Amino acid sequence: MFSPRISLRTLAALCRRLSIATTAGIDARTVWRRELEQSTGPIREEIQRVHDAVSSGGSVGDTIAERAYFPKLFRQLVGVGEATGSAAEVFKRLADHYEYQVSLRRSFLASLAWPMIQLGAAVAIVGVLIWAMGFIASMHPGRKPLDPLGIGLVGTSGLVIYFCVVGAVAGGVWMALRSAARGAAWTRPLQRAAMHLPVVGRCLKTIALARLAWTLQLTMNSAMEVRQALRLALEYAGNDHFSRHAEAVTNSISAGQEIHEALRSTGAFPADFLDAVTVAEHSGALVESLERLSRQYEEQAQSAASVLATVAGFLVWAMVAALIVTVIFRLALVMYFRPIMDAARGKF
Repeated sequence: MFSPRISLRTLAALCRRLSIATTAGIDARTVWRRELEQSTGPIREEIQRVHDAVSSGGSVGDTIAERAYFPKLFRQLVGVGEATGSAAEVFKRLADHYEYQVSLRRSFLASLAWPMIQLGAAVAIVGVLIWAMGFIASMHPGRKPLDPLGIGLVGTSGLVIYFCVVGAVAGGVWMALRSAARGAAWTRPLQRAAMHLPVVGRCLKTIALARLAWTLQLTMNSAMEVRQALRLALEYAGNDHFSRHAEAVTNSISAGQEIHEALRSTGAFPADFLDAVTVAEHSGALVESLERLSRQYEEQAQSAASVLATVAGFLVWAMVAALIVTVIFRLALVMYFRPIMDAARGKF
């Protein structure tokens, strides 16, 4: 869970440099020596391991095969690229894909930046209000402090508890997202449930299908065995809605079924995706058709990411509104309506 992993941006830059160097015909020892010279941080240890292996006549694929620091897709495709002499093309395609993923993530986070700033400001303002109510009460001994949230959080102690709760919630959300990104088993039911949400489910399915189609096209264009290619593509989809069918699909292929039949039997894939794969298999142009299909789904994935960012932004704004409205109604009740009610009852 907390072991170091290479970041998407670093991986994209590494693949691009390796693609350029390999295409130029620079020998592997020189390539990895240069990478070692300019590497810093956690990646340096991994680059050192690869450099030492290459210098002693080993292969990059074998060296990184069991290193979880690099994603599984990268490790397996690099091994295939070395074995088939297509390392330059593999690095280029990986660089293009990871750069696309970085761009998609950047656009999503940029759309959430302003709502998150507003949420942070609202949380900070409520915290200041909690402390201020306790401070004001301390200046008037005997007077009961105003409770902005109505749950007994006032003064310095209330502020500490408030920020501890906020930190725990933020940490829980971060842990859930990190666990989902690393494929933790406990997040799989949540991934499947999310696929049934209105709007969100359709967007998540489109993004997962874009990753799956791209991976399947790349692996089928290499010397990778069909069952291994399908398993890797399903796992790289990044959603348990598809990846949980990897075993069933590979078993179907072993039983003699075609790819579209194996995928159709799962009931997880949309009709347009299956129709495209069916036509591609029957025409004998599977790789070319998958390449066109992956481009189409990548375009749809960009739109889906924008929709997800909009939905997430509205959820953040809803949290901001709920927090502010709660405080306003609480203060209005304590400072305005309650004195009026007490006066009506003859309590002064």
